[in-house]
Amino acid sequence: MKKLHYVVKVLFGPVPVYFSALAILILLTNAQYFGLVGVGVPRAAKLASSTPVVSVMKYCDIFRGEWVPDAEAPYYNHKTCGMIQEHQNCLKYGRPDLGFLKWRWRPSGCELPRFDPVQFLQFVRHKKLAFVGDSLARNHMQSLLCLLSQAAYPKDISPNPTDQNKVYYYRAYNFTINMFWSPFLVRAREPAHDDAAHTGHYSLYLDEPDGWVAEVPRFDYVLVSAANWFSRPSLFYEKRRLIGCSFCNRQYGVPDLSLYYSQRKAWRVSLQAINALGGGGVRGRVIVRMLSPMSHFENGTWDQGGNCKRTEPLRGNQTAAMDGRDLRFYTAQMEEYREAEKEGKAKEVRMMLMDATAAMLMRPDGHPSRYGHWPDEKVQLYNDCIHWCLPGPIDVWNDLLFQMILA
Repeated sequence: MKKLHYVVKVLFGPVPVYFSALAILILLTNAQYFGLVGVGVPRAAKLASSTPVVSVMKYCDIFRGEWVPDAEAPYYNHKTCGMIQEHQNCLKYGRPDLGFLKWRWRPSGCELPRFDPVQFLQFVRHKKLAFVGDSLARNHMQSLLCLLSQAAYPKDISPNPTDQNKVYYYRAYNFTINMFWSPFLVRAREPAHDDAAHTGHYSLYLDEPDGWVAEVPRFDYVLVSAANWFSRPSLFYEKRRLIGCSFCNRQYGVPDLSLYYSQRKAWRVSLQAINALGGGGVRGRVIVRMLSPMSHFENGTWDQGGNCKRTEPLRGNQTAAMDGRDLRFYTAQMEEYREAEKEGKAKEVRMMLMDATAAMLMRPDGHPSRYGHWPDEKVQLYNDCIHWCLPGPIDVWNDLLFQMILA
């Protein structure tokens, strides 16, 4: 009886009861973190597959298809990933409809394998990946960091923590991710005065590649993208001489060549500069990502009350054909890529195209809208229909990226 009394005391005495209650309290107060309530997140072990790593690109066009329901998504949230930038943190800022998270991309004719962070990290061991472009390139990189956070967290080894250029290092895999901030791809200079209202003109040196091009030989994969910033008022220089502008009303004594001139020229010069490095200089693959739609504002433009309030994807037959700015940017980028790809083959430079535009045109529901800040907070892009919520549809870019790395 004494032994029984001792066992009961050990199991049900004040000390074990205290620690049991404490453990339950911690679990309940962090329920969403552990995926017990709200937006559930499967454990990384559930994602790590023992199936062989293969690319489905040889079986189908992974860039054409439909969004289909996915009850298991998402695979991270704002509490399990600390890499989400504030204005893309839709869950933190109270977006009420979470159905936009429950979809996955299904290409026509095949199934797109789910992103497996363990397999990805194992495959890119001892390699370097660079993102080049604007805030959407950064949005893409942060999506990748969050997907990988299910398996590992990197160390931020950026030379200047406050700079737009970033370097993240996964020591266990000797894998490095760089972000090169270059919204125009070519060398550019900001307006000399306050540009808060976008009234100043950027100076674009359209025949001078930006500094990131010289870094290309260091990387195994370089993912280049740019579009939105060409919509800003700009002055165009070639051979250091002012030759034109956009949104300038001739006040500089040069013609308004329009934003389409600078966008096409910047892509041409940048891709030609990569090809000039030759196969000996470009050791890895250069992946060109086509534009992310700028046309998801409804009932007004970005600065006139336009918003994106949809709560689910469009079907393929509901998506209107691209027109206006999106179409002209897309067409010019595609034409410049095709020309550069042809030239690159002759020089043994490996270029690939990530044509995710069609898939993203179907996702007007995936933007932060007003859920990238507090309601009373004054921000320039109050209704954000340009960037993408994290987690959100943009995560598919990394499904596609992995497939392209494997191909």
